[in-house]
Formats: sequence, C-alpha cells, structure tokens
Amino acid sequence: MGTTDQKPPIKPSSVLLESGTENITKAPSDVTSQPQPHRFAWPECIQVFFDKDPAATNIFEVLLYQGLHAILLHRAAHWLYKRNVPIIPRLISQFSRVITGGIEIHPGAKIGRRFFIDHGSGVVIGETTEIGDDVMLYHQVTLGASGWWKDMKNPGKRRHPIIGNNVTIGTGATLLGPINIGNDTKIGAMSLVLEDVPANSVIIGSAAKYLVKGSKRVYDMPLSSSEIPPEYHI
Repeated sequence: MGTTDQKPPIKPSSVLLESGTENITKAPSDVTSQPQPHRFAWPECIQVFFDKDPAATNIFEVLLYQGLHAILLHRAAHWLYKRNVPIIPRLISQFSRVITGGIEIHPGAKIGRRFFIDHGSGVVIGETTEIGDDVMLYHQVTLGASGWWKDMKNPGKRRHPIIGNNVTIGTGATLLGPINIGNDTKIGAMSLVLEDVPANSVIIGSAAKYLVKGSKRVYDMPLSSSEIPPEYHI
C-alpha cells in the first residue's frame, strides 16, 4: 500500500493585505525578500511636507509653502520668548502672520517635532497651547481660549488646548479652552471641541443637510453620505 507525500502546511504571517472584501495572507518570505530602497531625507521640518502632502513634488515648491515659513519663524520667536526678550518675538509672529496668509501662532505656544500645516491660511494657535509631535492641521483651525471674561479671573493659568502626538485636525475645526486631546486622535472638519478627548478617538462635525432637493422642500433631509459613519471628514 503506497503512501502519499504530504506537504507541511504553510504557516502564514500576521501581515494581512486587504483588497476589497478579501484578506490576502502573505508568507514571511514575500514580505522580507524585497530590498528596501534608500531614500534621501531632508531635515524633518521639511521632510514632513513630502511625507504628508501628495502635491509636494520637489524641494523648490516645499520651500514656498507658507506652513513651513510659519513654523520656522515660530521656532525663532519662541526661542526669544523663552528668554524673556521683549517685543521682538511678537514682531516675528506678526510678520509671519502677514507673509503666511493669516497663520497666527503666539510666540509662547509650544510645538513639537514634524508639525505640519496643510494649505495654511487662517490658523490661530494661542499662547498656552501645547502641541505634540507629528501633528497635522488643515486651514482655518483655531486652538483658542474659551473667553477673556474667564481668563482674566485666572491670570497665569493655562487657557488653551494641549494636543497629543500624531493628531490630525481637519479644516475649520475649533478647539477651545484648557482641554486635552489624546494621542492618535482625528478631529473632523468644522468640529467644535470643548472637552477632553481620549486617545485613539475620531470626532466629526455635523454633516450638511438638504433644505431643498431637486426644487422640492425637504426640511433638513440628511445627505446620503451622512448615513455611513466615515472614519474622518476633512
């Protein structure tokens, strides 16, 4: 009686690639056999633009980005601010606001590494704001206080948000007061945030609604896109 050769089962790795609704499992050799190409890296304050902006195709374009101008000028203003140099930090801040299309960062704000403002324009970051590493902001974001009438009663206290690491804040979002935003959180466009947010959270603002659809009055009918919970609205 003959025996049939049986091949030992292949143990798949934990690397899964999702394609549509199917999970495709790759063996470890498929993953590690490909050599990793070496890529030249610019200083991280510049490299982050290449990493996060598909439109950044060459260094000459990136050097024109107002978000880069804003963070470089803020680094200089903040360095002077910490050393109690009068007037000059604020002059640098105001100059930056003019040349960047309205990116206003108070010299006292603490900003971590690889900070990225996409598009720029209309961003406001208050004096006691603290921002972690790898944070990305879109245009029209406000990191502000919740009211001068309250702040004046507590001089010297923190008035602005603390933003954790790897946080993305979408277009037009407003974060007010001494709140804490946890790491790896995404805040969607036009969101108003007034309280602490734990790590690994996703927040979205209210989606648009129809008032008139096809010339017919529909009274606040939600758009079909609002019926599907998205990961993130920008």
